[in-house]
Amino acid sequence: MSANQPATPSANEPPGAPAVTRLSRYTTTDQDEILGSGEDPFGVAEAGLTWLPKEEHFGVRLDGRLVAHAGLLRLSVAVEGEKTEVMGVGGVAVAPGVRGRGLARLVLAAALDHARTQGPRHALLFCRPPLVPLYQRLGWHPLDTDVLVEQPGSRVVTMPLRTMVTPLHDDAHWPPGRVRLHSLPM
Repeated sequence: MSANQPATPSANEPPGAPAVTRLSRYTTTDQDEILGSGEDPFGVAEAGLTWLPKEEHFGVRLDGRLVAHAGLLRLSVAVEGEKTEVMGVGGVAVAPGVRGRGLARLVLAAALDHARTQGPRHALLFCRPPLVPLYQRLGWHPLDTDVLVEQPGSRVVTMPLRTMVTPLHDDAHWPPGRVRLHSLPM
């Protein structure tokens, strides 16, 4: 699929649902188009973390305006010392005026459909506690363990946000144990 082209429709997408597009880029201007300009559009500044940009982007436009986004980034993690890769999901955003219409589900479904073709067996995201029920309804599962992430200056810190995972394949099962992300969070 080329950039700025419709993503392959998800099997769960209802007829008449807005099209999800794979975006060739995602800029601060695009983010502002969805969330408005502000110092802390995702409500995570108090965590004091430095974040990685996503490499692949999916969006929904309504009447020519970008109103929803989800980004992906392939990352190395270790669970109880055993290295593996995950598809990191981040930058999930839906414009305030169109929330409650299933756009987060649509854009995440398209991103995860793509992630399933990339090799990792799980997707991982970090979210604020009030969003946990939304992600659970979308098939994500909170981890009950600390997750360590890297930060500038060779620091390793415990992720203060809730870590959630979802399998990308039917036979994928998240192993128990402490998790270490071998990079900045996404």
